[in-house]
Amino acid sequence: MSRHQALTLDEGLGGKDGGSGEKADRTGAVVLFLHGGREDGDARPTRWNLPGLRMLPFARAVRAATAGQGIATAHVRYRHRGWNGTRADAVADAQDALEEIERRFGPVPVVLVGHSMGGRAALRLGGHATVRSVVALAPWCPPGEPVNQLTGTPTVILHSDRDRTTEPLSSHDFAVRARAAGTPVCRMEIAGSDHAMLRRATVWHTTTARLVAGFLGVRLLPPSVSTALSLREGEPSGLDLAVTP
Repeated sequence: MSRHQALTLDEGLGGKDGGSGEKADRTGAVVLFLHGGREDGDARPTRWNLPGLRMLPFARAVRAATAGQGIATAHVRYRHRGWNGTRADAVADAQDALEEIERRFGPVPVVLVGHSMGGRAALRLGGHATVRSVVALAPWCPPGEPVNQLTGTPTVILHSDRDRTTEPLSSHDFAVRARAAGTPVCRMEIAGSDHAMLRRATVWHTTTARLVAGFLGVRLLPPSVSTALSLREGEPSGLDLAVTP
């Protein structure tokens, strides 16, 4: 049986193996995108599945915001559409993708950007040795979802107040518990949008790109985000920041 290819690199970027001729030493960081899925499902996502396609404009926005800085964008390829209970298949695939990044580029810093189920997986992997920060978009945060793995990892959650698929109050509770566990965390709300991030799509894309560029030192983070990330347990500020156009 052939080995699962858990990673897709944008724009033909190579690595230690030389894939496209792009030298590994020209890539100083990677932004890894994790698309959404389902609670359960063993089918393999198709190349053109909608959750995956929704992440493409995010990747384009990040590339535009970090152009010329040696930052690659890549996507996790899932073996299954579903999370599938304790199997947590999306986490396993994302971990494989992180290992593939290290094989290709060495131990470069990685920013995880995950949506819905992918957001849950990104939050689960926030403690990985190469993960510098996490941006979780409308993440699926069931009650009791673990937070200790994020201790010390700057994390920003974006959620719409009108999301009817993943509960905004659940991501707020997650952020409160994560802060109590020592996570530098900020949570932002995009008013009037939806779970698929189609309404006010440009706001989602530009906000995410600005956060990623800030985490990678290409530009400054928004002051309100920096302040929120500096707060500690019991301080409620910065967990309901409104995203303005």
